[in-house]
Amino acid sequence: MKILLISLAAASVLLSACQKAEQPREFSQEALDKALSDPARKDQRDAADERRKPGPLIALAGVKPGDKVLDLIPGTGYWTRIFSKVVGPEGKVYAVWPQAYARDAMGNVADLKKLSADKYYGNIVVDVQPSTSLSAPEPLDVVWTSQNFHDYPDEFMGKGDPSQLAKDAFKALKPGGTFMIIDHMAKPGHGLSDTEKLHRIDPAAVRKIVEGAGFKFAGESKALNNPADPLDIPVFAPSIRGHTSQFAYKFVKPN
Repeated sequence: MKILLISLAAASVLLSACQKAEQPREFSQEALDKALSDPARKDQRDAADERRKPGPLIALAGVKPGDKVLDLIPGTGYWTRIFSKVVGPEGKVYAVWPQAYARDAMGNVADLKKLSADKYYGNIVVDVQPSTSLSAPEPLDVVWTSQNFHDYPDEFMGKGDPSQLAKDAFKALKPGGTFMIIDHMAKPGHGLSDTEKLHRIDPAAVRKIVEGAGFKFAGESKALNNPADPLDIPVFAPSIRGHTSQFAYKFVKPN
């Protein structure tokens, strides 16, 4: 009887430990605030945080400690650096370019490879993938792309299919995972017609594409909206560059 009681007690402790380990991690405002105030990103913070609004956007996406995040076409690594500190040592950040885009961004790729070699950013993995088909080495919590969804149907990307990108993101994410898209707004009703010349995309078209891949729309932020943007000029026009009106949509893969 004594042996049985000891065994039951041990089993209870083991079950309790397993249940505790299986509890999902929660979004941490403290972890986000700490990442944003990281002294190593002071120059980045001073130059870009006011216009890029990382606090409310990352909070909307719910990026949290321990997450596996894929930063698609990360540019200079603005978001990558923040994600690295939010997810922490138990998390991972995949900075990914399709080859077609990487050909025009080799400087960015080299810089992020150098960054990932720094122990301070040891949870960053840089990857250039051979096509516009997106893949990941493990199930992800978040796929994030900022100002690049509109590039997929364009000439330099081989006229890729944004619908396929949405399907690939769906496949790469865990159930309950988040697909976060930030991009320059086109005028309502313009669909994909402005992606090549204006580098803009109709938010309604994005919703239709992404929901068509199986995602559920889970909210938006208007932190990057700019009513002064006429929505019909190129995003690189001096009068609007850095101040375009952008949408930020959160989509979730159903459990």
